[in-house]
Amino acid sequence: MRALVIGCGRMGSAATEDLAKRVSNIEVFVADKDSERAKETARKIGKNNIKWFELDASNKNELINALKDFDVALGFLPPKFGFSLIEACIKAGKNLVDVSYMPENPLMLHDKAVEAGVTIVPSCGLAPGISNILVGHAVAELDKTVKVHIMVGGLPETPIPPLGYAITWSPESLIDEYTCKARIIKDGKIVEVEALEGLEEVEFPKIGRLEAFYTDGLRTLLYTVKGVDEMWEKTLRYPGHAEKVRLLRDLGFFSNEEISIEGHRVQPRKLTAKLFEKVLVKPNVKDIVVLKVDVVGLKDRKETHYTYKLVDFYDEKNRVTAMARTTAYTASIVASLILKGEVRLKGVVPPEMLGMEDRIYGRIMAELSSRGIKITEEIRSGKFAL
Repeated sequence: MRALVIGCGRMGSAATEDLAKRVSNIEVFVADKDSERAKETARKIGKNNIKWFELDASNKNELINALKDFDVALGFLPPKFGFSLIEACIKAGKNLVDVSYMPENPLMLHDKAVEAGVTIVPSCGLAPGISNILVGHAVAELDKTVKVHIMVGGLPETPIPPLGYAITWSPESLIDEYTCKARIIKDGKIVEVEALEGLEEVEFPKIGRLEAFYTDGLRTLLYTVKGVDEMWEKTLRYPGHAEKVRLLRDLGFFSNEEISIEGHRVQPRKLTAKLFEKVLVKPNVKDIVVLKVDVVGLKDRKETHYTYKLVDFYDEKNRVTAMARTTAYTASIVASLILKGEVRLKGVVPPEMLGMEDRIYGRIMAELSSRGIKITEEIRSGKFAL
């Protein structure tokens, strides 16, 4: 079996190591536009079944040719490359597990993927990803789904000035989270709200008080979970974060419109991303991931409430962030199930569809648990007010 991991950042590196260690008889190749980074990723992991090569994912023909030698690809690219990577995998006839926060709707390519006989699992990280799998499982258990609420955040163990935050993933994807309008379902209809709106404070055991605000994380859930009255996702941060980020946004620091500075054309967004990378990327700061999913509906004519909770911490022994554990391991687990023939669905298969299959859901939960990622489930019947 041969797997290709495209993108050698924190997430891609973690997925590469996980696949190489946990799947028998596998060769894992890491590819990146930066050949030195690909080479260093393979060297640092230090396993004989890992190899590397240089790959420019923006070159469609080069990408398709590279994919032909592999059974499955894992995509850890910036959002702008996500949709084109799916198209390339369909063209090459190869399976894909992708985590990119792409602006396009990957379900548009479902029929083409079915025709090609491939399995494409988009948005398969933490959220979207684990959150979708949990929602899918609850929806399958219910006779009717009424409400879906998701709260999720990656945080430093303690607030870090100036934003009470440290970056454990792509700065550009983080800016997308703060600027893209959030699509939610209200009164049974898809509506758009501004990111950072819907602000509320919530208490989490062992973590303390956090704030939550709308972000555009529902993605495919908007189209695959039918008939709900209300559905939204909110991002979790330490109190005060949203106000500071809103100020940056309102002042234009996230703008794509170029401005002139001493004769040089500068895009504020790109400058801000670089500054975020410089100031907020703190490799030595330990992080935590917090996730809470509530799904309410009817089962056997009774109002039933499913609540899932996940709190994960930095892995000191292996030096893997909680964000990488919950994002990259989810992708590598699903990729391994595809390689083993356990995922038989074809087409564009969003993570919630995997959660709707009891057998696959059980396998994913067991694999996450074996890596120390523990998810609790609570089921209650009665009258509830979310």
